[in-house]
Amino acid sequence: MRLLIAIPIYNEARTIESVLHRVRPHAHALGADLLAVNDGSTDDSARVLERLARGWPTLRLLTHPVNRGYGAAIASAFRFAVDAGYEALVTMDSDGQHDPACLPCFIAALPQADIVSGSRYLGTFAHDTAAPGDRRRINRLITEEINRELGLNLSDAFCGYKAYQVQALRRLRITESGWGMPLQVWAQAAQLGLRVVEVPVPRLYLDLNRRFGGSLDDEAVRLAYYRRVLAEARANPLPAGVGQPAGVGQPAVQSPSGGMAAAVGVGVGT
Repeated sequence: MRLLIAIPIYNEARTIESVLHRVRPHAHALGADLLAVNDGSTDDSARVLERLARGWPTLRLLTHPVNRGYGAAIASAFRFAVDAGYEALVTMDSDGQHDPACLPCFIAALPQADIVSGSRYLGTFAHDTAAPGDRRRINRLITEEINRELGLNLSDAFCGYKAYQVQALRRLRITESGWGMPLQVWAQAAQLGLRVVEVPVPRLYLDLNRRFGGSLDDEAVRLAYYRRVLAEARANPLPAGVGQPAGVGQPAVQSPSGGMAAAVGVGVGT
């Protein structure tokens, strides 16, 4: 199975090298390539990634010239996996919260699923940390609403640690570029009858000072935004273009040298 592990990055110069080095042996054991999607970082992330890629032949780099948002970065990874002929894609966060030792669990579950989603609330791990109160409240509310309205049976709607069958990604049409993008995925998965399986992963909040940015730092505003995205996704679960490779606008592309190349098209940052 041709496997790609994708990590979206925005201003993670302090952590991304250690995160990638933690993932590297697990990716090697699985025969996987790594893809770093730099979503318009304004710190030294690009320089760190370019330095790493020069001596790392299985590390692919994409860039958005401006910050387009988490959803846009994941959609670029979706499109890359489709266009490059991979069979499976795993997405992980760049802040060290996702334990790469869990990767075999995702891969083992893929034959029975189209989407394998990590859940921080299915099991208990010795090194679990408490979720910030606002995040736990919103996650619980939105997860309940998704299950009720879409007929799913999720325990964690927002975990970014996921594995996808690329043949399923071909059927998605992702247009939400912000943090609410997973809600569009769930609406489309339900509409298409995709098989969804959850696997337990550790709950690790390493930096309690991390913020969403702008008005989304307000709990009420963030909840309203998620509910709007979910309502729109339910009303139009498969926007025009379904059947085309998943993506928000045009994705970033890999430069021939393995370095960064500019993406074409624009999106909304978060």
